[in-house]
Amino acid sequence: MALHRTWAVALFGVDGVLVEIEADVRKGGLPSLQLLGLPDSALQESKNRVRSAIVNCQENWPARCVTLALSPAAIPKTGTSYDLALACAVLAGAEQVPPHRLNGTVLFGELALDGRVRAVRGLLPAVLAAKRAGMPRAIVPTAGLAEAKLVEGIDVMGANHLRDVVAWLRETGELDREPPSAARAAEPSETLDLADVMGQPEARWALEVAAAGGHHLLLVGPPGTGKTMLARRLGGLLPDLTPQEALEVTAIHSVAGESPCADLMTAPPFVAPHHSLSITALVGGGAGLARPGAVSRAHRGVLLLDEACELGPKRLEALRTALEEGEIRLARRDGTVRYPARFQLVLATNPCPCAPARDVDCQCPPQARRRYFGKLSGPLMDRVDLRARTRPMLAMASQLGCEPEPTEVVRKRVGDARAAALQRWSAHGWQTNTEVPGPALRREFALPRQATALLDRGLETGAITARGADRCLRVAWTLADLEGSSRPDADHVAAALEFRDRRSP
Repeated sequence: MALHRTWAVALFGVDGVLVEIEADVRKGGLPSLQLLGLPDSALQESKNRVRSAIVNCQENWPARCVTLALSPAAIPKTGTSYDLALACAVLAGAEQVPPHRLNGTVLFGELALDGRVRAVRGLLPAVLAAKRAGMPRAIVPTAGLAEAKLVEGIDVMGANHLRDVVAWLRETGELDREPPSAARAAEPSETLDLADVMGQPEARWALEVAAAGGHHLLLVGPPGTGKTMLARRLGGLLPDLTPQEALEVTAIHSVAGESPCADLMTAPPFVAPHHSLSITALVGGGAGLARPGAVSRAHRGVLLLDEACELGPKRLEALRTALEEGEIRLARRDGTVRYPARFQLVLATNPCPCAPARDVDCQCPPQARRRYFGKLSGPLMDRVDLRARTRPMLAMASQLGCEPEPTEVVRKRVGDARAAALQRWSAHGWQTNTEVPGPALRREFALPRQATALLDRGLETGAITARGADRCLRVAWTLADLEGSSRPDADHVAAALEFRDRRSP
């Protein structure tokens, strides 16, 4: 009897747990193969994949009682990324390969029946978890080697075939150290410039304020007035991601099963799902342990919900927790999965169902307009800091005889405002004005009473809620940063209140 072990990683959202795979290959009894440790259906099928891969690599399958145990046994194991580790555990347990190189090595990869090692989702967070667990080496599919090498401090090698791993274990061959050159080819990014948007000074200013402070934005206007064009240009105003943020964002997209990431995603992501998407596609979910939805794929970036009033109340209300807490917690039978979801929300909608080019041509009765726009509930709108109208264009030429500002000019002002906010809040662990908790704004950074008199009046009359007052203070700080002031005054607070006073279409 021989007992040997290999290592893999179980993913729960973007968090990973090191899994020890023990192989007990013993004589006596009928030949059999048992897999223990709460495997799902895909992992149960790995017994057949592993057996075929080993046999087709001209290795001997042990005609013995084989037991494979995945520990910790109490947590569910899902997916096909365990195949390579299971195959190596069987070969080591049958004493067909020396086990010393398996010590400290984490293995990832799905096996084809002929032994090819296929790419798996979630490679980046899995390798990160292996590094945090103190594992010195990892073997991954060569197709995902570029993605795995984004993690520093761990020796990562790539394998195309089970035969390559067996040769490495026997010290008769080497594994890939460099990813294929094609994996590093970057796709050209689409250039979207604010100069392409004609007119709309009010909405352009709201977009700049949103970018400077990280605020959520609602754009209301007739079709064809540039709501979507403006929203799609918000990402170009945002600064590049920090190294830690880039790692978070790339890990989420890796778990989502998008194409292998050859480089860190340094630009803020932009996600614009169709308005017919399901709640699961929006916030995450699915069978077993849930996968990330649009709100998580937009983490540290922009989530545009075009035709927002067509989404329906259930999907819109599902955003409220993410907007408030910056993360999504999906509770399932097998456990709770957490995904970060700190994004900037942009809602774009027509003012009514008929949506004519001019408001005077609207055929909707007042009740229909209220019902349509009422799909954006009060609690949801209370979390949206800025509301702006887009107006119909009256001429094809640039208005007021001046060319619209390009993205580069506005991005410079946004960068200066963000730098001022970061200098002010960095000692407290906050980066943007929208991240500052309300109690801190009211106590440690309280404004003079004459500056907040309008807020007091709004609270007294019920025009705004306590949450709305805190959000007005955040917008006021952003307006002060854009102006170069050290702190907001009464004019900044009044302007912030005006941004929230535009709900009626």
